[in-house]
Amino acid sequence: MNKTKETFVFGFALFAGFFGAGNLILPPMLGYLSGPDWWLVAFGFLISTTLIPLLSIFAHAKLQGTLYDFGKKVSPLFSFIFCLAMLLITVALPCPRTAAVTHEIAIQPFFGTSAWLTSIIYFVLVFIFVINRNQVLNLIGKYLTPIIVSIVILIIGIGIMSPSMTITPSGFEVPIISGLLEGYQTYDAMAGMIMGGIIIVSINNSNLNLSFDDKRKMIAKSGLIAMIGLFIIYAGLIAVGAIYNSQFEASISRTNLLSGLAAKTLGNFGSAFLSVLVALACFTTAIAIIVSIADFFKAYFKQFQKAYLITAIICCLIGIGVGQMEVKYIIDIALPALMFIYPLCIVLILLNVIPEKYASELVFRGVVMVTFLFSIPDFLGFLLPEDNLKWIKNMIPLANEGLGWVLPAMVTFLGINLFTSDKNKEA
Repeated sequence: MNKTKETFVFGFALFAGFFGAGNLILPPMLGYLSGPDWWLVAFGFLISTTLIPLLSIFAHAKLQGTLYDFGKKVSPLFSFIFCLAMLLITVALPCPRTAAVTHEIAIQPFFGTSAWLTSIIYFVLVFIFVINRNQVLNLIGKYLTPIIVSIVILIIGIGIMSPSMTITPSGFEVPIISGLLEGYQTYDAMAGMIMGGIIIVSINNSNLNLSFDDKRKMIAKSGLIAMIGLFIIYAGLIAVGAIYNSQFEASISRTNLLSGLAAKTLGNFGSAFLSVLVALACFTTAIAIIVSIADFFKAYFKQFQKAYLITAIICCLIGIGVGQMEVKYIIDIALPALMFIYPLCIVLILLNVIPEKYASELVFRGVVMVTFLFSIPDFLGFLLPEDNLKWIKNMIPLANEGLGWVLPAMVTFLGINLFTSDKNKEA
C-alpha cells in the first residue's frame, strides 16, 4: 500500500474515532438556539472541535509518543495525574452518555422501557464485548461510520436546500464564545490527545518503512483529513438546526431535535434508521473507551493480572449508574469538570505544537500552573452561587465568559520567554 493511500486510510480511521453519536446531538441544538447568528456560533464551535483537535494531532506528529508525553515537561507526576484525570472523566461522562443517547433516540420512542433497564442491558453487552474483544466490532465500525456519514450528509444537503423558512432570533449574547464552550462537550480535544497515539501505533505496525519525518507528515495529513470531515458535518448540522429552528417547540431536547430533523428531511423511515445506527455507533464508542482505559491500567499495574477485568467491571458499573440519567443532565454535570480539564488540554496541545525554543520546561510549568489557577473560578462558577464569585470574576478579563485563564496564560507565556531571552543575551 502506497503512502498516499495509507494516509487516507489512517485519516478515515481517525475520523471514525472522533465521530461519535454524542457529537451529532450538539451542533443542531447550537444552530437551533443561534438562529441567524448560526455562522458565528459555528465559528466558535469549530475552534474547539476541529482546530484544537487538529493541533493535538500535529502535536502527536511532533512527539510520536503517547498521552503521557504531552505533560512530561511539567513533571512525571503531573503527567500521570493528568492522564488519570482524563481517563476518569472519559469513563464517567462521555462513556455513560452513549447509553443515555441510545435510550432517548433508539429505545424510549419505540419501546417506552425505563432508562435503568436500557442502561443495565447496554453495559452488560458492552462488558461482554470488552472482555472478548470480538472482531465483529471492527466489521461494525468499518461499515457503520460510512452509513451514518451518508445519512447525516443527506440530512444536511436536504435541509440546506429546503425552501426559506422563518428563523427565530438568537438566544446567545456572545455566539462565538457560546459555540466555543459548547464544543468542550464533544470531548474532541481530549479525544485527539488520546487517539493520536493509536495512529502512531498503527503506522509503526504497518509495512511502511518510514523515517521520523515521513511519519510526522503522514500523521499530520491524516489529522487534516479527519478534521475536514468533522468540519463539514459540524457546520452543516448547525446550519440545518438554524434553518429549522422555528419548526420545533422551545423546550425540545438535543436528542429529539436530531430525530426531528431526520424526520423532516428524510421522513419517518429515515428517522428510525438513523436511530438504530446512532445506537450502534454509541455502542462501539463505549467499547472503545472502556478497552482503552482497561489497557491503560493493565499496562500500569503489570504485576496484577486481573487489572483489565476489574477496570472493565468498574467502568461498566459507573456506566450503568450514570447512563440511566437524561442526556441533558449528563451534559450539565459535565460542565464543571470540562471547564477545569479543557483549559489544561488546550495549553498542553499548543505548547507541544510550537517550536521547542519557545516551549522550555519553565514555560510549560509556568503556563500550566497559571492556567490551573485561573481555571478554578470557572470551575467553581458551576458549583457555587454566582454572587459568591462575582467580585473575583470581575477582576479577571473574560472570566464572566468562562475563559478567565486565557489572558493570564498568554501573559505568562510571553513573560517567561522574554525573561529567559534577555537572560541568555546577558550571558
